[in-house]
Amino acid sequence: MRFSVDAWDPAYGTSVEPDGDGDDLDPSSAAVEPGIEMPAAEWRPVPPRSDLTAPATVLFIDGVRRVDAHVWIEGDGARHGRRGGATAGICASYAAGVVTCGPGGAQVGSVEVRRGLFTPSPAAADLRLPRAAYPVRPAEADDDERLSLALQDRLGEAEVACALAARGIAADGDDLLVVDGPLRGRAHLPRALGMIKSHRSTYLPPELNGLIVVLAAGERTPAFRMGTSWRRHSWYLRLPGRPGAPWAGVVRLECSAELAGPAVVALADLSQVVLPRYASVEYKDQRAPQNLYPIAGLERLLRRRLGDPSLLNRALRRAAYAG
Repeated sequence: MRFSVDAWDPAYGTSVEPDGDGDDLDPSSAAVEPGIEMPAAEWRPVPPRSDLTAPATVLFIDGVRRVDAHVWIEGDGARHGRRGGATAGICASYAAGVVTCGPGGAQVGSVEVRRGLFTPSPAAADLRLPRAAYPVRPAEADDDERLSLALQDRLGEAEVACALAARGIAADGDDLLVVDGPLRGRAHLPRALGMIKSHRSTYLPPELNGLIVVLAAGERTPAFRMGTSWRRHSWYLRLPGRPGAPWAGVVRLECSAELAGPAVVALADLSQVVLPRYASVEYKDQRAPQNLYPIAGLERLLRRRLGDPSLLNRALRRAAYAG
């Protein structure tokens, strides 16, 4: 296989910005059903329940991803490309892991470190370097959006594998799994929550969205059902932290759309008991309080496990020149 490596630093994307033609819906177009927990006309802040206790085990799962190099696959077989017979691709490293918090303290459990050459090119072949390998991972197209989506899908698979491996220590079911990010692709996992730390869109209608800014620390909105290309239940929760912007400390939680209303409310109540105790503080974390301590520590470990990006990029360049 003949290929070349783009000269730009991968952190800045690629020197050629292809036009994406993805058909993902704008998140703000989500259909919302607010009456899951209480009628919309009765919406009010939901305080934490004093009669609930945290589960014996809380598992935090996170994943990290990094593009080590942008590449161009050459050859007659590269029919998916639009740039003189060359097809774009990315060589990426990704890792997932689980932190288990229980009576014995916090421990890092299963960790998966993987790499891949993501491209739609039929001419692509596995790249085997002296210290790393990039097996071919098919993508639907060679624009940035589809390459990134293919990488994210594989990262999600690694996170599921880690979650299933870690769940062996909590076979009795007295646990809660907290996924850093949306729950998409992992909603089938039992007793699982997705936690979204940042907000790019508003999902609720204005008359309900205004409730978020008046939430006190530990309070949440009522649960609601929402859907774009996939459906889930959701609610907003304010974590404890220094007062600031109207949305300071607010996270959005997700759980499976397949759950019945009472089960959704039970998970929402449980999130108020579990998550605030792990909230970070500003002098220790610039993303406080949303970047929970177990997730922040796991993220640092996973990034170290990915290896040195400059060494990997150099090895890929040498392989390209040798080819």
